[in-house]
Amino acid sequence: MPLTIVIIAGLAMFVALVYVGLREDRSRDPLQERLAAYGERELPTSLEEVELSLSFRDRVLLPLARKFADLSVKFTPEKQLEDARRLIDLAGLSIPPATFFTMRVGLTIFFALAAFLVFFVASSSIDRSSAILFTIGGGVLGYFLPAMWIRAKIQRRQQAIVRALPDALDLLVICVEAGLGFDAAMGKVYEKWDNDLAIAFGRVLREIQLGKMRREALRDMANRMEVPDVTSFVAAIIQADQLGVSMSTILRVQSDQMRVKRRQRAQEQAHQAPVKMMIPMVFLIFPSLWIVLLGPSVIVLLNLNISI
Repeated sequence: MPLTIVIIAGLAMFVALVYVGLREDRSRDPLQERLAAYGERELPTSLEEVELSLSFRDRVLLPLARKFADLSVKFTPEKQLEDARRLIDLAGLSIPPATFFTMRVGLTIFFALAAFLVFFVASSSIDRSSAILFTIGGGVLGYFLPAMWIRAKIQRRQQAIVRALPDALDLLVICVEAGLGFDAAMGKVYEKWDNDLAIAFGRVLREIQLGKMRREALRDMANRMEVPDVTSFVAAIIQADQLGVSMSTILRVQSDQMRVKRRQRAQEQAHQAPVKMMIPMVFLIFPSLWIVLLGPSVIVLLNLNISI
């Protein structure tokens, strides 16, 4: 039991240090912040007075925790942070990658500790090898659970973008044929709708206003979505912009193609429905029907055999 408490305390301290290290802002200057805090007061005569005026927590505990946190962050895989940043962009979230990685580490430790306490401490009927396997399984579940959640969110976002793209292209065609430019037409889509595609158009417009070229902003939007329809649409817009082709013609062709693709996608899902319905029908519906239809006759036959 004391060993269990020591392990739990050590893992909790490690998680806290990783979290502090990942949240630490490297660009700020602590000395400037301390001097700014005394801007309206009488300035101290030396830095020693500034240090002594702080509490023991700010002078000793937090710097010590940051040192250990910096040491623990050095062992953090940079590739995992890059993968987390990629998944967050695809999901359309605004959380920092370090926060997502810390959540994965925290859930891994939490599920592993929970399995350890349940199968090692609370349960005495399970042998040690099975308890070790359950503990490892709990840690693996805690590690992959945030990834499964964010991948499900990515899939839902991509499906919503695919459904909204043909209607958005229709609105773009109407606005461009009415005399608006392509950027203004995207602004109309951003104003009228409140979905993931409209939010992506709004981000493209803000990036263009900040000085990024339109083709680069559109490519970045396609990379943040990884939807084939959006990628082909962006490629057609960039090619039309470079070759000087009429934007309304390109948008009209893209709108027709997206509607044909949506109709084909609906037909494909309709053809897949009988195959998907086969499993619940065979394993759930048919056995229930057999029980209802053949159950009374089986009972009668059993009674006849017993009487004979």
